[in-house]
Amino acid sequence: MRRFSVPESLDGERLDKALASLVPGLSRSRAKELTAEGLVRVDGRRAGKSAVVAVNQEIVVAEDAHIETDVTPTPDAELAATLTIRLERKDLVIVEKPAGMPTAPVEPGEGGTLANALVARYPEMANVGFRKREPGLLHRLDTETSGLVLAARTTEAFEELRRAFTEEHIEKRYLLLCDGQNLADTGTVAHPLANHPKDRRRVLVCIHPRDVGRNDPRPAETSWRVVERRGPWALVEASAAKASRHQIRVHFASMEAALANDELYGGKPLARLTRHALHASHIAYRNPDKVRPFEVNTPLPSDMQAAWDALND
Repeated sequence: MRRFSVPESLDGERLDKALASLVPGLSRSRAKELTAEGLVRVDGRRAGKSAVVAVNQEIVVAEDAHIETDVTPTPDAELAATLTIRLERKDLVIVEKPAGMPTAPVEPGEGGTLANALVARYPEMANVGFRKREPGLLHRLDTETSGLVLAARTTEAFEELRRAFTEEHIEKRYLLLCDGQNLADTGTVAHPLANHPKDRRRVLVCIHPRDVGRNDPRPAETSWRVVERRGPWALVEASAAKASRHQIRVHFASMEAALANDELYGGKPLARLTRHALHASHIAYRNPDKVRPFEVNTPLPSDMQAAWDALND
């Protein structure tokens, strides 16, 4: 645990500003993320990012929280050469991240991430984005999730697209393989989500009022349509405007339709697949202002396609 006592100079300040002042080099944006993730407590209680602190209160940051702020991806030209570029413009780029590649580094010196490749191919991205470790990146995918990632090459494009994400003007769709036995052909699930209070690796679906009251969940909505069924399995297209951390994975698990090979949420194994079966297949922007519209699609990756095809053998 990292413990801090609020000094007189920060009496009455917002929690995120106070935390950024107490931790050398910590940005306000990262301080907000830590509080949103439930990793910061004030006098033993979870507090929101806009909470106000008082002198002598104790701020505690969870021991496993990553608060490193000087993580700057090292350009990796060799990795950049392997990038699959789906759209390249002067203001933005859309790349296809393979499964197994982290989107951005967490620790200093970490390599092998999409960010390492991006700053090598597009050095101007180093000065664009939320923070140094996420150059130009507008969103992230889980390490084992494959698919389309949008990154801005200019500050103007980044700010416009960030606003578009907030206002749900960015359309994102995903392809997944799941247990389809209890899944309707179409539908929408809107259970709110929170970070799991006992297992930081997981996200908690808050259905019971008790969980809602205890965990301060965030709204989340996922829609789906079944594309095809093979035996107990289903190939599904899902959409989520914001798609917060693990949203699609945990929403489907909550409906007894966990993704294939998603061990974290009880997914059943599927032959020829070694990771959870989720692929970001579509991203589009149709509300032009300072950024021209775009639409990019990508089919199932080879490992998911092979696993699906094998069900007909």
